[in-house]
Amino acid sequence: GNAFDAAIATQLALAVVYPNAGNIGGGGFLVARTSSGETLALDYREMAPSAAHRDMYLDAAGNVVEGKSINGHLSTGVPGTVAGLFETLKYAKLPFAKLIQPAIDLAEKGYVLTQREAASLNGLQNELSRYNTVLTAFQKATPWKAGDTLVQTDLANTLMRIRDNGAAGFYEGTTASLIVAEMKRGEGILTLADLKNYSAKWRTPHTFDYKGYTIVGMPMPSSGGVLLHQMMKMVEDRPLATYGYNSPMAVQLMVEAERRAYADRAEYMGDADFYKVPTEKLTDLAYLKARMKDYQPGIAGSSKTTKPGLQKESEQTTHLSVIDADGNAVSVTTTLNNSFGSKTVVGGAGFFLNDEMDDFSAKPGVPNLYGAVGGEANAIAPGKR
Repeated sequence: GNAFDAAIATQLALAVVYPNAGNIGGGGFLVARTSSGETLALDYREMAPSAAHRDMYLDAAGNVVEGKSINGHLSTGVPGTVAGLFETLKYAKLPFAKLIQPAIDLAEKGYVLTQREAASLNGLQNELSRYNTVLTAFQKATPWKAGDTLVQTDLANTLMRIRDNGAAGFYEGTTASLIVAEMKRGEGILTLADLKNYSAKWRTPHTFDYKGYTIVGMPMPSSGGVLLHQMMKMVEDRPLATYGYNSPMAVQLMVEAERRAYADRAEYMGDADFYKVPTEKLTDLAYLKARMKDYQPGIAGSSKTTKPGLQKESEQTTHLSVIDADGNAVSVTTTLNNSFGSKTVVGGAGFFLNDEMDDFSAKPGVPNLYGAVGGEANAIAPGKR
């Protein structure tokens, strides 16, 4: 196999042995460079269901209901991981059945928990009881301990359906029906049509030069590529090497660059299929230099007073990187968003659903789970990523 095979097989194995973030009920991004020099960006991020609307997490007074976009069925977007795996397969060498079989074996036969994994599951028990009406493989009468074997029979059966039927084994048929049945047990709004209509999207990578190197990143709806572009260019002409690794001066410089880039992220970045993201302006070198003009070594800035820089116009995650002998390089970030996602396990299917809806702006100016503030660019809309 090649790097793409390894990326697929690893994601599937993580869906079994790292349920905190590895998943088939979440989504992700892939950035790659093939042995022929082609650069790729694959968007299989979760999508807002067709019934989603911008005020769905607000109370009658217009205030955000705490926890509503983080836990439970309503926090779930349409999962994209399985669609992403099959798009990635176009660049792989091995048959999908061979790539998924180790994950099936791990789920069917079980794997031995470490102390850390046991503690993580024990800390989850109250939330599992609160957000699930069907007993899950992650619950038991006595506490989990190191050396216990976690068997996930329902998940093994789900993986077999995907093996035998391709992406349709997830987005249609038995698995899709189980997902929708789970939605109906809570306040979920995800439908069979939402699942069937989901597709992963190939996008043009965000590339830029930095000191003679070409950097390839993910474009919108991921802010990663543009943020990296901004921050690296903000500090490019600074003598970072002379400051020393992790020195106070180096740390302060990077923090101030990040502070300015994230202020722009909050105001301007979102799903470019729905909102015109001013990428060229945000990455203009003159603009980035101007953003750092008020930087003063030894004097800390304030995130509260750092505003986005453009003039107004009318208008817990896991990562893997693989390189193979042929020169293929694949970088994947996949997530449920929060650890164990929405804390909801699909009854009869055995996997956690994401709480990726919290990545949208529940209300402009109100921070999400991670403290990130969003504006109109990242407001909730049906079909948005």
